[in-house]
Amino acid sequence: MGVKDIDSDVLGKVVISKSGRDMGKAFVIVDVLNERYVIICDGDIRKIENPKKKNIRHLNLTSMQAQDVLEYLRKSEKPPNYVIKKNIKQLIDKDITNGEGGLENG
Repeated sequence: MGVKDIDSDVLGKVVISKSGRDMGKAFVIVDVLNERYVIICDGDIRKIENPKKKNIRHLNLTSMQAQDVLEYLRKSEKPPNYVIKKNIKQLIDKDITNGEGGLENG
């Protein structure tokens, strides 16, 4: 599996951090560096201007994607922080991460 395969699979995915001081917080994957590392942000504490580099093994992938964020990323644009924050909030409010959406790995 190359970086391109990973890129198409996880870009825009909502993830939950499972280690570090951001443990338990929801983020969106906005870039893929290689097979091991991704760039995440939440639009609040970790804004798009200062995203976090995170090992993919330290993240729980959900089955949900932030569609509005993904549209910006497909156009090779940086999504505004309010769009990232709004998408995460909508998914959390619907209990997608713990209910219907579920976790893909854990």
